[in-house]
Amino acid sequence: MSGRRRWPAALALAVSGTLVISAPLLAQASNLPALLPSLAQPPYQATQLPQPTTRNGQEIFRQFREGLAQPQCDSSATSERWKQHFRHAASRMSEHDDNLLPLFGYVVDQLRAEGLPTEFALIPFVESGYRPDARSNAGPAGLWQFIANTARNHKVPMSQGVDGRYSASESTTAAVRYLKTLYGMFGGRWELAVMGYNAGEYRILQALRRQGLNAGNASPEQLSGLSPVTYSYVEKLHALSCVLEEAADNGNLMARLDREVPYLAPYQLPAGTSLQRWADARDLDADKLARLNPLLDKRTPGRTVGVLAPRHAALPELPPASGSTQAVATTSSSIQTGTSTSASSATSARADNGKTSRHTVRAGESLWAIARRHGIPLARLLASNGLSNNAILKPGMELQIETAQ
Repeated sequence: MSGRRRWPAALALAVSGTLVISAPLLAQASNLPALLPSLAQPPYQATQLPQPTTRNGQEIFRQFREGLAQPQCDSSATSERWKQHFRHAASRMSEHDDNLLPLFGYVVDQLRAEGLPTEFALIPFVESGYRPDARSNAGPAGLWQFIANTARNHKVPMSQGVDGRYSASESTTAAVRYLKTLYGMFGGRWELAVMGYNAGEYRILQALRRQGLNAGNASPEQLSGLSPVTYSYVEKLHALSCVLEEAADNGNLMARLDREVPYLAPYQLPAGTSLQRWADARDLDADKLARLNPLLDKRTPGRTVGVLAPRHAALPELPPASGSTQAVATTSSSIQTGTSTSASSATSARADNGKTSRHTVRAGESLWAIARRHGIPLARLLASNGLSNNAILKPGMELQIETAQ
């Protein structure tokens, strides 16, 4: 019996000893953040890591292919004529002295950042041959071939002797915003969006109504009454997509893409500063920079302008001018000319004249609800945007709101 009494006593002593030892340990454990500050706060934040200044040319090609809405060549949607016409597009990318590959990579980056299909990155091939200095006798100019009025409607700077259409960064910002509006307006159908880019969204909406179709069930060939140029526009982009898909199987061409290519980024060139001086201060090739930014043409700008340059770790880049927090509004005049104007990040933003605002359509919203929210007649909302009573709204679509004076 005495042995049995000693066993509980020994067990109690052991337990009490454990508790005595554990208390200091628990106290120390509670002070671990103070004792080990490096565990509480990482010594190096991820945001402090410098962005890469170069990437492999094959990576640009891969990013383009991954962003396609239709990654497989649709030979039925194009013709050998257009494939032959654009057959040199891929080989141009492989040329070391051509700005095409880094510029193409920049456009692909901007589109993917906005969740847009990279078929849109092929538009400058059709419009300008991917030359920022391109100019048509008919008036369009720059990488995206905006006419002057369209450029102004898109808020592309055109003042003080500087034509922003020749700025690859400013014109690309405007083009991406407009394409994002068209993409939302036409239900995520990239082919209809590029037809709207070419002919104007109003004409495409009218063609849909004439056929009793909507963006969800229409194909380009079903739309009647449009210019042959608009139909061939889609065929050209399909042809380019096929040409670049075939290039992926060309071992020699892909080997030439296997090289370091600079990332391009938008920067601000201060008023009164020449591009040559700006380039020299940053050890950049002024001649290559001039080819990327023909808007200056060896002139010193009288205002701050956006320029595109190889990414430099020591330079602050311009914040993105478009995206999910920004939008593009479509006015009644711009619908007729196939243009849009930029809007602010708010869902509804008051325009400069105080009489017009813009509304970004959200999921589940109706025309009636939007009109009521803004206190305007439904008929005015429809007329301002060239819509009918049975128009289908898509999230991201931009509507003009005209209020009474």
